[in-house]
This record gives sequence, C-alpha cells and structure tokens, in this order.
Amino acid sequence: QVQLVESGGGSVQDGGSLRLSCAASGLVFSSYSMGWFRQTPGVEREFVGGIYWAAGFTYYADSVKGRFTISRDNAKNMVYLQMSSLKPEDTAVYYCAAGSSRPGPRWPARYWGQGTQVIVSS
Repeated sequence: QVQLVESGGGSVQDGGSLRLSCAASGLVFSSYSMGWFRQTPGVEREFVGGIYWAAGFTYYADSVKGRFTISRDNAKNMVYLQMSSLKPEDTAVYYCAAGSSRPGPRWPARYWGQGTQVIVSS
C-alpha cells in the first residue's frame, strides 16, 4: 500500500519561509516522479511543481518559480518543498503526490498524500 505523509505545514508571516516534507512508502521511490499540489476552498487544485525520478529535472508553476524549490532524497524516500518569500496567496492545503511521467502542466499524479495546511498572514 502506497503512503505519502506530508509534514511541516503551519503558519508564517508574509515574506517568511517553510519547508514541507513528504515521506513515501510502499513504492519504488526512485522510480517515481514526485510533486506538490495545493488547493484552497472553491479553487481548482493547482500543480505547484515536481521533480523527475531521473536526472533531477524539476518543473515549477509560474506562480512559485524562483520562490519554491523541490528536492528529493532517494535514500530516505523523502521529497521536500522549500518555500521562501511566502505570500498570503500561497495559503492552501499542500499535497504530496507521486506519478510515473515527467512533471509538467496537467501532470497526472497517481498517488496522493492527505495534505498539510500552510497559512501565510499579512
């Protein structure tokens, strides 16, 4: 059974930083691309970005490019989302996801975590 468990969410001031972590189990982690989505009530889930299983290729949505960084540790089955220069509009529930294809727009994730809340206050 595949499990993705996010941690690291919380509240932060405008301009602050947070690092989200996602622990994966039940899959051959090094063979999967990993990504992060976010969702706010009444808004379609947004693909924040992802990291390919091979060669460290990363993709970011324009809304976070230059502020967020995704990394992975295949030895620990972990993926991270480092968020800097946070804005109130980054407030959302953030979800970790795993998929087979290279991350990009409309990336079809196969497995999902339960989400972790991030609140950015002005």
